[in-house]
Amino acid sequence: MKVNFRFPLFRLKKVITRRTSRLRVLPTSIEKEALRLHIEKRLAFFNRTYGFTYRRITIRNQRTRWGSASRLGNLNFNYRMTLLPPHLSDYIIVHELCHLGAFNHSKKFWELVARTIPDYRACRQQLRAIKVR
Repeated sequence: MKVNFRFPLFRLKKVITRRTSRLRVLPTSIEKEALRLHIEKRLAFFNRTYGFTYRRITIRNQRTRWGSASRLGNLNFNYRMTLLPPHLSDYIIVHELCHLGAFNHSKKFWELVARTIPDYRACRQQLRAIKVR
């Protein structure tokens, strides 16, 4: 059972879950929409290089992933990307966009990523140091 209540100062939804009894702060729909608009702008910017077609963009509360892509062309992003520096959020956006060209982590995939983010290895190391939760 989840208990939801609003904290008026920050407009964030706080959720206490029975399983963990931990307090988690979740974004409001306004914040999610702002992140979606930012991601759409960045996707359009980077997709000039690639020319891939994507369908839906979803902002989620994923526990273990920064983003994911489906074979249908749907792109999912973690709302915690708002807490990252811009170069790391750009890397995540490009990473998921490149999965539309190569749906694996092959050499071809990393060549696609390197077209726009040549220092992708450093970005990966920085993201690994940051816990998603």
